[in-house]
Amino acid sequence: MANAPHGPASYFPAIEARYGRGVDEWLTLLDAAEPTGHTALVAWLKTEHGLGHGHANALVQYHLHPEKWARA
Repeated sequence: MANAPHGPASYFPAIEARYGRGVDEWLTLLDAAEPTGHTALVAWLKTEHGLGHGHANALVQYHLHPEKWARA
């Protein structure tokens, strides 16, 4: 599993399965979101879309720093 995603991307399969939206759709929503900054975006995903903290955090971390994380 040398090419397995790590960091935030390792949460993506569970996020897609649990919430019924693909990661690209979540990233598009984050692009259009009015709040900015890590904490505000995590709170927005939790309150507006019902994501758990870990899943919201993973999406925002990837959204803000995609160059740091491999994605399968």
